[in-house]
Amino acid sequence: MANLQQLDAYFAEHRAQHLQEVQDFLRIPSISSLSEHKADMTTAADFLAKALTAIHMDNVAVLPTKGHPVVYGEWLHAKDKPTVLFYGHYDVQPVDPLHLWDSAPFEPTIRDNKLFARGASDDKGQVYMHLKTIEALFAIDGELPVNIKFLIEGEEEIGSPSLTAFIEENKDKLASDLIVISDTGLYAPGKPAICYGLRGLTGVQIDVRGAKGDLHSGLYGGGVQNAIHALTEILASFRDEHGTIQVEGFYDNVLPLTEEERAAYAALNFNENDIKEEVGVTELFGEAGYSYLEQTWARPTLEVNGVFGGFSGEGIKTVLPAQAGAKISCRLVPNQDPEEIVALLRAHIEKHKPVGVEVEISEFDKGKPYLTPFDHPVIQAASASYEKVYQVPTAFTRGGGSIPIVASFDEILQVPVVLMGFGLSSENFHAPNEHFHLENFDKGLRVIGDYYTSLSNFKPADLK
Repeated sequence: MANLQQLDAYFAEHRAQHLQEVQDFLRIPSISSLSEHKADMTTAADFLAKALTAIHMDNVAVLPTKGHPVVYGEWLHAKDKPTVLFYGHYDVQPVDPLHLWDSAPFEPTIRDNKLFARGASDDKGQVYMHLKTIEALFAIDGELPVNIKFLIEGEEEIGSPSLTAFIEENKDKLASDLIVISDTGLYAPGKPAICYGLRGLTGVQIDVRGAKGDLHSGLYGGGVQNAIHALTEILASFRDEHGTIQVEGFYDNVLPLTEEERAAYAALNFNENDIKEEVGVTELFGEAGYSYLEQTWARPTLEVNGVFGGFSGEGIKTVLPAQAGAKISCRLVPNQDPEEIVALLRAHIEKHKPVGVEVEISEFDKGKPYLTPFDHPVIQAASASYEKVYQVPTAFTRGGGSIPIVASFDEILQVPVVLMGFGLSSENFHAPNEHFHLENFDKGLRVIGDYYTSLSNFKPADLK
């Protein structure tokens, strides 16, 4: 069975070829949110299907959904061994503003041992590492140490609107003992991490309407409600001066951090001055009684993402705006339900709505939070594989962001999810000059190979 030395030799020999293949994948502008790239989405899916066929996967198919297709492939010949479902996505974010890129976003470029391109880190580069790991294991042993299924979608960057239904409809096809996802990151350069929890997400848009049209501030000011003033009253009511959310019932179901978790986070010796420097602020802000890591990993939020209304051009226009609006998002933690939170937001807004205006609330996509015990055997095995390659202890973290489909996997398939990422927070995913450190590409291939091999030591019954 393949060992690290054999994997190292294979990946070293084929590095140039693998990087060329990754760059070919990155050249496809598979932007799921823009309709003009629909053909590119099909091209990317077909590229993956050919790549899966080339690494000996069976039953490879590009399968339709209500939106962009998913790509599926499997190899199920490892008798009495666990079955891994690998999930990733081939879609990418838009590239605007284009002028801030130092090289064209879909012309992959290697500089300073970093691969620059849209999707390099999120998530094409990390997806392709798993394909090349399977290739290596076949080349070394002629077979795989575990059974594997690939499910690679094209809508993650727009909230995976079609995938939950696909999973429901294909529960038998996707049945597995664990799910592996590489769409997260290391804790820090050279410091691997396993993310065992993610925050959920929900949000609303608030539209405030007063008079039938903008009014002259001299003729009507002081006698008719100003939509912007009404909006800001509502927004100000959401949090107190310390950032504690004032929506009644908002914290009722929040799962508290355990003492073990708080100790594990403290042991990471996070330097809050580093984050101040990174984001360019003199002071941090957050809920009292919690560290920065606790606030951003394990506490819920309510943030105003945008405000609009009135006149914002050059000079001044003395009007009472008739309309104003804001977009609100909430990151949610275990035991909070997105539907319940939206209902609480609606009740709060109605309670704090000023006189003289009407308020309309529109809902955005929702995703539930996810949490799995970090002492689960498949999590601990992943930790051991990281430590073999990186030669340092693995950190156990939660993610402040959201991958909504993870909660769907958890609810529908009811198997552990291993979030085993290799990106870095500094790699500009979703921003100009996205890149992937090739040091982590190289090490990650070896970690994944060792992990899949180590899983062969388990019987499927061991993982229930």
